[in-house]
Amino acid sequence: MIKVTIFKDKKGYIGRYNISGHAGYDIKGKDIVCAAVSVLAQTTLVSLVEVCGVPEKEIDYTIDEENGIIDVTISKVIDDNLRMKTEIVLKTLEVGIKSILENYPEYVTLKYREV
Repeated sequence: MIKVTIFKDKKGYIGRYNISGHAGYDIKGKDIVCAAVSVLAQTTLVSLVEVCGVPEKEIDYTIDEENGIIDVTISKVIDDNLRMKTEIVLKTLEVGIKSILENYPEYVTLKYREV
């Protein structure tokens, strides 16, 4: 099962996401649930830098493909304008995960925690 945790601060801004595990929907290489979640998670990370303009040094991330883990934390020191841009990308990740969860609830979980 894929476990998604989205961390929000007191204002509701997403500051971190952690995704771990494998869906088990199908065999490796044919698992559409794993592929969908993986594309969302990695595209979000790349978009934070390339679309939003967050300096890479302001993002702490770990990717472990073997164990199916991606953990991304955005620095709390980014300015308000940049925070609004990142929030759009991170909310898009959240919407995408919820969509996958609607269709494949036995393979994905979503939890929220406070940063």
